[in-house]
Amino acid sequence: MADRLAVGLAKSVVVGAITKVQSVIEEDAKLREKVKRDLVSITLEFEMMQSFLDDANEEMKSKVVRTWVKHIRQLAYDVEDCVENVVQLDDKPVFWRRLLPSCMVEPLQLDQAVEEIEQLKGRVEEVNNCYRRYNLINESVGSSKPAVVIHQPQPPVPGASDMLCKARDATQRRQGTFGDLTRLISKEDNKLQVISLWGSASDHGTTSIIRETFTHSEICQDFTYRAWVKLMHPFSPYGFIRSLMAQFYANSCKEENAATAGMHVLMKMEAAQAHLFNEFKQLILEKKYLIVLEGLSTMVDWDTIRTFLPDKKNGSCIILSTQEPEIASLCVGHFYDILEFKKFSDDHSVCVLFKEPPVDEARQSSPSGKKMKDAEQWMEDNLLVGRESQINELRRCLAGARFPNSQVVSVWGMAGIGKSHLIRYLYFNRMFHTKQFQKYSWVDVPHPFNLRGFSRSLLLDLFSEEDPIKQCRELLEQYQCLVVIDNLRSKEEWDLIQAALLSRRSSSVIIVITTEASIASYCTNIEANVNVRCLDDDAAFDLFRQEVLKMNPTSPLAHYRNMELDDLILKCGGIPTVIAAIAGLLAPLTVTGMDTVYSLHSRFMHHLENNPELDGLQDLLRWMHSIILNPPDFLKPCIFYLSIFPRGCYIRRRRLLRRWIAEGYSKESVDRNAEENAESFFSELVQLSIFKQLGTSASTRVGFYQVNSFIRAYIISRSTEENLVFELAAGRALNTPSRGRHLVILENWDRDRILYERMHFSRLWSLTVFGKWESFFISKTMKLLRVLDLEDAQGVTDNDLHMMVKLLRHLKFLSLRGCHEICHLPRSLGELRQLQTLDVRQTSIVTIPVSITELQKLQYIRAGLTIHVASAVPSNSWFCRRPHLVGVKVPSGIGKLTALHTLGVIDVAASGRVAIIKELRKLTQLRKLGASGINKYNGKGFITAISAHVHLESLSVHLDQDNKGCLDDISLPWENLQSLKLYGLGDKLPQPRSQFTRLRKLALEMDTLMQNDIDFLANLPELCILRLRVKQQLQGGRLHFYAEMSGEQLDTFEKVKILEIACCTSELHVTFGSKSMQNLELLTLDYTSASYQLAGLKNLFELKHVLLKGTNDEAFRAEFASHLASHPRQPVVKLEALPRSS
Repeated sequence: MADRLAVGLAKSVVVGAITKVQSVIEEDAKLREKVKRDLVSITLEFEMMQSFLDDANEEMKSKVVRTWVKHIRQLAYDVEDCVENVVQLDDKPVFWRRLLPSCMVEPLQLDQAVEEIEQLKGRVEEVNNCYRRYNLINESVGSSKPAVVIHQPQPPVPGASDMLCKARDATQRRQGTFGDLTRLISKEDNKLQVISLWGSASDHGTTSIIRETFTHSEICQDFTYRAWVKLMHPFSPYGFIRSLMAQFYANSCKEENAATAGMHVLMKMEAAQAHLFNEFKQLILEKKYLIVLEGLSTMVDWDTIRTFLPDKKNGSCIILSTQEPEIASLCVGHFYDILEFKKFSDDHSVCVLFKEPPVDEARQSSPSGKKMKDAEQWMEDNLLVGRESQINELRRCLAGARFPNSQVVSVWGMAGIGKSHLIRYLYFNRMFHTKQFQKYSWVDVPHPFNLRGFSRSLLLDLFSEEDPIKQCRELLEQYQCLVVIDNLRSKEEWDLIQAALLSRRSSSVIIVITTEASIASYCTNIEANVNVRCLDDDAAFDLFRQEVLKMNPTSPLAHYRNMELDDLILKCGGIPTVIAAIAGLLAPLTVTGMDTVYSLHSRFMHHLENNPELDGLQDLLRWMHSIILNPPDFLKPCIFYLSIFPRGCYIRRRRLLRRWIAEGYSKESVDRNAEENAESFFSELVQLSIFKQLGTSASTRVGFYQVNSFIRAYIISRSTEENLVFELAAGRALNTPSRGRHLVILENWDRDRILYERMHFSRLWSLTVFGKWESFFISKTMKLLRVLDLEDAQGVTDNDLHMMVKLLRHLKFLSLRGCHEICHLPRSLGELRQLQTLDVRQTSIVTIPVSITELQKLQYIRAGLTIHVASAVPSNSWFCRRPHLVGVKVPSGIGKLTALHTLGVIDVAASGRVAIIKELRKLTQLRKLGASGINKYNGKGFITAISAHVHLESLSVHLDQDNKGCLDDISLPWENLQSLKLYGLGDKLPQPRSQFTRLRKLALEMDTLMQNDIDFLANLPELCILRLRVKQQLQGGRLHFYAEMSGEQLDTFEKVKILEIACCTSELHVTFGSKSMQNLELLTLDYTSASYQLAGLKNLFELKHVLLKGTNDEAFRAEFASHLASHPRQPVVKLEALPRSS
């Protein structure tokens, strides 16, 4: 009985336990299903928020809507955080933890996710209800207000658009020579003047303009008899004459006795009608008068009026206002001029139509008369600063554009960069110094674009009055014309211009100016495509001084230098328009000059946008608004993300791209992976001139960039509302705890721990540290941190790294590059399951832990340390001075990381010859691989292992010492490679497996480079960058970059833009052939262990820069530069090296 009871009790306990476990399992499963359902629902809400934000813009006038947008922006960020948490939930069953008492375990992540989603759903509903509630109140209040009458613009009048474009073009072409209406009326001309004022969209502004002129003291003195008549319909001749005479009497009496003028007019008007008409006839025939006709609407009325107002050649003037463009032009007569008097909007301007003598030297297209004087004056007032190399490049392009099918030169760059200024200098220079062109024309593209209006503007400058499109084409064929087309905005505009005006028979040259690189490339080939870049720092200072002296020759600022003023000039980003505007503002100041400098420096963008004296920057600011605030959706977060990097910071391209990917700004699409999309985004920002490239050519991917200082300031001024980036810097007060998504700690911050620990980190996405690291920078509240970037931070230890891995389990990007005190990666690294990027380059890490094989999402591993090998070889050896890259030992199982596309540098010898080769075979997605420790034992196996990797584009191989010939008889898989680096070779290049065509970048370090190897390199069709380090050179220390056949030199190294040479011989003779390296832009010579005798430098027609490494001798640099003084491109010679390569 007792046994049965015991069994029964045990059975009931087991059944109870099973029931409880099943209940817990079901509860866990239900919660997971609930999370999925809620996630779908809240994702829909998120998409609707995103759609609303797409429609919302900065110009919203409703404060209710602006407030709602602010709240849903923050809510959207929180939704994204929640989604990130749910996605990262561990799939492993944890139901057993529910069986334990709550006091023994921490809250489950699943339970926390469910609770957070419920809260978010409630917030979404509350925000929407709040908007509906207050929007209804707003509408109710608004409906009770008196109705406001809005004057709608009149429907467009036929021909109005053409005439407005014509007026604006002519006004820009005159460059301010037209003063005002008073000067136009007061000119000495006895003929009856007829001047039309035409409002393009309405009569708004016309009356005030005429009134100002009508009451002007100069006009009152010159015209005793003045009258202003508002025409009535139908037109009454009797009423018209009586109105004229009444005002003639009134205005003439005012000159004599203003007190009794009114009574005198009434007495005069009481006279008999016949007497009044006779007096009118006599006055019109003998006196000089000014008559304003308001509201003229028909030519019938005009013809009637003119019968009463014949031309007696006494200097009289008629001003008429009308909204009909045809009437405005017909009343003035044929061959009239039109100018934009005042612009009120893009659609509405008040324009003035008048007639000048039919032959005017100012209108002649040949370079003579007044046009030459204006050009000469412009050249005197506008010196060229920092643009010598680009003006030479333009001259070359202009010479080449004379050949058939090469008639177009494209010039592009950001707004305000000085494109038009540079071309105008070239334009006038051609007038003075060459006879290449018979006619000259400068045309500003009208917007909205109108081909007929564009052609008419071109004809006016070429002095022709016939059918515009047909005559333009004939003139461009008949004469050698230089035509500048400024402000081209679309490819469609160019298609219309090209189809209508250009022909193959034409010998004219067209210069197109645009802000977009894609349009510039579309108009012409790459050889005639000139990018106008920002001024360098020295040229910016020179331009500032020149502009100050031009405005005020005695200004102390012209020669005064201090930190604040220099920093203010550098903030201008090398943009001439901004520098000139700041100089113009500061030049007149004396005692208060530095106070203004301090104010400008502290509130730079605020002053530029709100100071009336800086109105000339509005076009630039509008362009900035379009590219910063209204770019494509995928680019906007990438642009605002740039404010993370301090001004002047060198940014490695790959560093930024990997951060974008970790932040989710660049994702995989149907046809491209995330890396390729990030590369595309980066290229677009380069084309927008947001980056300053630390290199010489946009076609060569240099590793370092800087954000333009002016653009960075603009980005920061617009990012405060988003509250995305928070910066800890010297002088930055922290009054309230920050909730920024990205935290940046600058080098000059004082590391105040108390202040730091007051901050909120629960929503932080990234942490970037410049300068000294402190252990308290890591907080356990940083649960959402995705990016931890400590590149070149000082003081980071292994203990700090252990704490990072323990607390920051959501990391996707971890960079410790340059943290030399880091020696080991912790075993717990495998807990970072979301990690995509690991960069430990230039640390003291030599071994990668086994736990890394658990990181299935890892795509990018950079490791290895550059050292100098002075102790490893005799001190007199040349190789004792060369850097040597030490790879890291990787564990067995690295082949499990199938998502890996970048790996390097790994030490193949240290990682086990057979094991690592086996693992490398599995990494079929590799696109970039770096390996050291290659020797005669593993070389063949290594090459065999990677031969089948069809995605491999970049390969870097470092041979062990005393293994220089281990690759001599091995065929390398060069077919798909775009970049190849081979270090430690002997006297023979490894043979390619087949004739490859994709290689763009090649770096070789060899004992000896034979001429047959040079001949082989000369015919690589896509080679763009070539770097050579050679211990010794045969053939008497000579290096010939050319090839011959039957005594004739051949075209070789056709696409090479960058060449670097390093050698250890006492003197190396380098010769460049007449048909070799025709596109070379940068030549780098390492003088550490060698000297060079260079021949044929003049054959390098595109050479822009020469970099001298291994010497700080300024006299030597100056002497080298003097030898290049006669070079057609006048290349710049520098001593300083570029930042280290990535």
